[in-house]
Amino acid sequence: MSQTDRKPNRKLRLGAFLQATGHHVSAWLHPATQADAGHNLDHYKQIAQTAERGKFDLVFVADSPGGYADFTDEATFRQNAKAAHFEPVTLWSALSQVTERIGFVATSTTTYEDPYTTARKFASLDWISGGRAAWNVVTTGADVSANFSKPAHLEHSRRYERAEEYIDVVKGLWDSYEDDAFVRDRDAGVYLDTDKFHVLGHEGEHFQVRGPLNIGRPPQGYPVIVQAGASEPGRELAARTAEVIFTANLILADAQDFYRDVKARLPRYGRRGEDLLVMPGIFPVLGGTEAEAQANYEELQSLVHPAVAWGILRRHYQGADLSGYSLDDIAPPLPSDTNGSKSRLKLVSDLVERERPTLRQLYRQVSTARGHLTSVGTPEQIADVIQSWFEGEAADGFNIMPPILPTGLTDFVDQVVPILQRRGLFREEYEGRTLRENLGLQRPVNGLTNRAVTPRLEHA
Repeated sequence: MSQTDRKPNRKLRLGAFLQATGHHVSAWLHPATQADAGHNLDHYKQIAQTAERGKFDLVFVADSPGGYADFTDEATFRQNAKAAHFEPVTLWSALSQVTERIGFVATSTTTYEDPYTTARKFASLDWISGGRAAWNVVTTGADVSANFSKPAHLEHSRRYERAEEYIDVVKGLWDSYEDDAFVRDRDAGVYLDTDKFHVLGHEGEHFQVRGPLNIGRPPQGYPVIVQAGASEPGRELAARTAEVIFTANLILADAQDFYRDVKARLPRYGRRGEDLLVMPGIFPVLGGTEAEAQANYEELQSLVHPAVAWGILRRHYQGADLSGYSLDDIAPPLPSDTNGSKSRLKLVSDLVERERPTLRQLYRQVSTARGHLTSVGTPEQIADVIQSWFEGEAADGFNIMPPILPTGLTDFVDQVVPILQRRGLFREEYEGRTLRENLGLQRPVNGLTNRAVTPRLEHA
């Protein structure tokens, strides 16, 4: 597709999707990485400023609500660099003070957290950052119930039912006050216009939340809502509530099918195609030549310890006994169902069925980007892949998954972004100051202003 064939004003969106030392499972062993990155604020400061220099829309850190590894097997204690990392809202609050335009996506789980707390902390981040906050809504596939006084991990469909109600509650709490409710009129001695605050009074199956929130309506109205599930319930939740969807696809045709599917669901909720941005992940391994890029890729793969390789495989096979297999055997079919991530299980199952890889080939594929697109090549070749998916309506943008940090992101910003800019695909300057403005998303109206009766707080 030529540049003139593109939809008018459609611009590529870019996010930096971060693991502390990089996305490769053994990134922390690479000499170019910051081994203590998970506890190193200066490391994240450098990354956020690099992404902003590259005019990225957002940065996003992978996160889990709690540790679940017990480190009793060799795979976890050797290379589980995810065991130590900052809580994301806290991290982004700090980094918003050393940046000006880039948005911050933080993960918060609807399964293990409370909607009032979530609403409050993301409203706070939006105020602290000047309107650059986003909430990555997850239902949490991993069982961390033992960390949260829960008797068991919720079943997949129940997690999504809870998430539907949870998001409605959080939005309602963000609407506790109208934008101009805090008049702060010293002459009249009036701090709050009492006609412009609203008590949610939610009574639902999962939550009973009265409100109001104890912070003003966020500068963006709502922080941008991001979602990552690609199962059937996940797609429907995204179509109803999300504004950005992170997704994983390995081939262009599958990505196009996903793109068409989620966009086609939007009208039933009164939404337009541009109201939901589809941003798959891409794991770019760069080199000055194809041979150099391939050598860089092989160097990363050489860092994977055999115990870690088998640990990766056991997780995907849900603990099944693989002792009778060698790494050179053809990968057997994966389990047919899971209470974890159904979309990731399907993606890897499809890969096994389509390509019939050996177990060695399978772990090498998922040790890089865990099912996201891996692209190895020169800066021009990486830009070609991004352009073909963007113009082929498989993506509205990409979440760049640097193999190692900080150099993986720096190289992308310095080598690939200028190519995308020269091709007219990507911005050269930010369009606005808030994340919504830069993503081209509308600011939501207050959903509580038109209620027939506005509940009032009783006086003590």
